[in-house]
Amino acid sequence: MTTPVSDTASDPPEKETPSDEGRVRLLTASFTRLRVGVLAMPFIGMLFALLFAWQGGNPAGLLAWSALYVPALWGVRRLHQRYLQDQAERTAADVLATWQRRLQKVALCHGLALASTVALTMDGATYDFMLLLHVTLMGIAAINAVQMTANLPMYRAQYVGMACGLVLMPWAFPDHWYFALPMAVVMNIVIYQSSLNVQRFFVRQMVLEERSRDLADRYRAASSAALEALAEKNHFLGAAAHDLRQPVHAMALLAEAIALHGQHDARLAPLLQQWRLSMRSVNHMFNTLLDLSRIESGTMKARPAAVSIAQLLDEVGLQFGEDARARGLALRLRRAQPDALLWADPALVRQALFNLVHNALRYTAHGGVLVAARRRGGLWCLGVWDTGTGVGEQEQTRIFEAFYRGETAHADAPGGHGLGLAVVARCVALMGARQGMRSRSGRGSCFWIAVPAALPADIVPRVVPMAPDRAGTPSPGLRGRCLVVDDEPQVLQAWMALLDGWGLHVRTASGLQQAWEHLDAGFVPDVVLCDEHLGQGSSGFTALRALLERCPGARGAMVSGEIDTPSLREAQDDGYLVLYKPVDPQTLQDLLIRWLEMDKNGL
Repeated sequence: MTTPVSDTASDPPEKETPSDEGRVRLLTASFTRLRVGVLAMPFIGMLFALLFAWQGGNPAGLLAWSALYVPALWGVRRLHQRYLQDQAERTAADVLATWQRRLQKVALCHGLALASTVALTMDGATYDFMLLLHVTLMGIAAINAVQMTANLPMYRAQYVGMACGLVLMPWAFPDHWYFALPMAVVMNIVIYQSSLNVQRFFVRQMVLEERSRDLADRYRAASSAALEALAEKNHFLGAAAHDLRQPVHAMALLAEAIALHGQHDARLAPLLQQWRLSMRSVNHMFNTLLDLSRIESGTMKARPAAVSIAQLLDEVGLQFGEDARARGLALRLRRAQPDALLWADPALVRQALFNLVHNALRYTAHGGVLVAARRRGGLWCLGVWDTGTGVGEQEQTRIFEAFYRGETAHADAPGGHGLGLAVVARCVALMGARQGMRSRSGRGSCFWIAVPAALPADIVPRVVPMAPDRAGTPSPGLRGRCLVVDDEPQVLQAWMALLDGWGLHVRTASGLQQAWEHLDAGFVPDVVLCDEHLGQGSSGFTALRALLERCPGARGAMVSGEIDTPSLREAQDDGYLVLYKPVDPQTLQDLLIRWLEMDKNGL
């Protein structure tokens, strides 16, 4: 059996050699330490001159030595200024080629100057003075081994110069040189070996820093590219939303209309029902994809308000009741008290809960789904329990990621794209809430979102009377008049087929002029549905306002295939209802029943 070799094992090891820029930085560090050393020498020389004089020696040599370091200090300062100028104006390779050997010579001269102090004090120096001088030189060598070895050639040049002082030890210690010299040699070897280790550390740190900087640059570039791609994707979806939604919108309306006409045929009824469910699934997936794009683009902002939990769960029942019955599942709602309120963005919390329920129905083959609200301190926990196949422990950490589907997801619910729970996570994040899950493989799951509770003193939301549950009712039997304005002939045909099948008297218009003609002919609508784009740059919102001003007793709504436009924001700010394509037939049916019943009751 052949043992597989990993890709990383076959890769050649990366060389721990810094770039030219890194080597210049190391050279700069050593040069800086050299300047500090040169700066300190006049003061150290003066101290040793005073000590030498106090012990009876002639300090003239050390005083001259200290005085010579003053112009040397000025020369090193000028040299450093030129070095910084070259570093700013020339390439790293040119700086290294010019300054490496030049600074090595400066370091060598500095080392020889330090060693010369031994020769200047041999005449008349006591044993204690000479011992202190050599210990000081050893200390300077040890300090430089730590701070100056960033550039090893510079340190080595200075070290060689200082080591010349060892030659004078037989004269510096005439009575003890035979053991002082070997000890000094051993100490110098130890210091030099330590300097090599420190230098390797400097180089390794520089290499790691450069690699980290390179990785950071790559990450920023990749992140920037990803953000640009995301922005382009969101821009494309936003720009193409109307064209993408139109055919799906028309298909959904036609599916519902055909189902109304074919519901009495026992052979067609199952097929039509399956078609309706498929269209609802397509609608949900399409809306989820566009909602995710809208959230990621940053155009969707949370606007918290008081939300009735009871009304929210009623909407769940109306939205998913028929879907659950068609799947042979029980959808149970544990309704909260009428005064139970959430403090959340109504659209975001509704979207999040709807996605959880839709997901539970898709992945539950037998049994049912329970939706309930429980109070947990200052939070309301909206939970969705199902009796599906459950989620494995290893998959639970990724279940809220976009486009992620578990191992059994394709078999349990083919056709999904792993977007529903991702939208839940995005909605919850926008609201500053929390989401989570519990699951046992083969036993089912519980998905939940925790939203702050609203106090009774908060603004109570306007409670809209919900339409009654029409379980088993084949046709709503609506009575009223509806005017639909849209510039797409296929969409108008779909509107006509569906609304006529529901029992409404319908007129369609491709623009405002044709709508005026219907009104002039005596048609007085109870409901006006107007598309946002009417062709040739005409504004649907302007047309809707004009029609409602002409017919003050009518109710109206904008129908839009866009995600977010100025006219939509203006319509919503003015209190107009906006229906987004593809319009869900059941939602439309509920709305029409509500409006027409309110008109009948004089509300």
